[in-house]
Amino acid sequence: MTSADVCVALALAGTALSFGMFPLRPQSRLLAGSDPALLRAIVLAGVGIWRPAARLMAQTGQDWERRAVCAGSLGRAGGRWWPVWIRAWERARPGDPDAALVRAQAQVHHAWRLRGARFANETAASRFRRFHRALFTARENLDNAALLNPDDPTPHAIAIWPALGLGYTDDMMHALWDDIVKRAPHHFAAHSSALQYWSSKWRGSHEKARVFAERAAADAPAGTLLAALPLFAWYETYVAREEQHTIVSPQVRAMVDAAVADMEAAAGHPALPQVQHLVAYCLTKQGRHGESLRHFRAVDGWVEALPWRYENHRRLVYRGVRTAAARGAALEAVRRWLRRG
Repeated sequence: MTSADVCVALALAGTALSFGMFPLRPQSRLLAGSDPALLRAIVLAGVGIWRPAARLMAQTGQDWERRAVCAGSLGRAGGRWWPVWIRAWERARPGDPDAALVRAQAQVHHAWRLRGARFANETAASRFRRFHRALFTARENLDNAALLNPDDPTPHAIAIWPALGLGYTDDMMHALWDDIVKRAPHHFAAHSSALQYWSSKWRGSHEKARVFAERAAADAPAGTLLAALPLFAWYETYVAREEQHTIVSPQVRAMVDAAVADMEAAAGHPALPQVQHLVAYCLTKQGRHGESLRHFRAVDGWVEALPWRYENHRRLVYRGVRTAAARGAALEAVRRWLRRG
């Protein structure tokens, strides 16, 4: 057997082993990563059972990052029937700040469903009117949630999405941002949402988004995941095909390295899977397959995150990149074996 034959055989074996680490399980759009308690609450809320959601939200306490993740996911639970289970919760526990927060988040999701995903020039005026009415209602719900729990930054962080849809001025956005950072200065979910506001596709520009992300990363302690924010800002321009730095450039490699270092200090952070998805994608495209596999293993089975969220067929795209990572890692292993031989 020639060395070429050995290479092929080992590559095939390595690929098979790599696939063995990734069973052909469904890829869920409910979450970014495994969270059994949250998944159970979502599923049961979808059939009208609200108590697990209430218990989960109460357990978040003042873990604002966890609270944002749970509220965001529960706000989508039940689809168009979300008022049914949330009303049952509110009737059983009048004035509950957790119920008020989930209602507000659900109303925001409802508003964006009304708008649809098409570009503005492809969206009917009647749809925009329904969208704006729903956002005004959401803003009222968020004000109520903020009054019921004044220390909680989550209602103010969620309010960034009505700010996008209703066209807040920069001054209005700065005032909203002040309300957030005085409660939680390094809140990852709030920074991720604000990055959308400052991006060119909404109310800012690529330059404003980049500066916002770099300042947030520079001021943030390790483990907050904000060192990954410049990578998210870069990806927005990459998707828009207006980015001067390619994914394999030294600049983007440095962003990925900074994100990876921050992730090492962020074990247990509720938003960690969201960063792992984008980092795994970038590492694969940079040819760093062995590194990317570690992150793919951590999030496999879940696709509610960038970069897949921007794809029409997110599960297929995810599987394609994951397969490339597995195949590349196997070939890397073969090369190492041959060098040792």
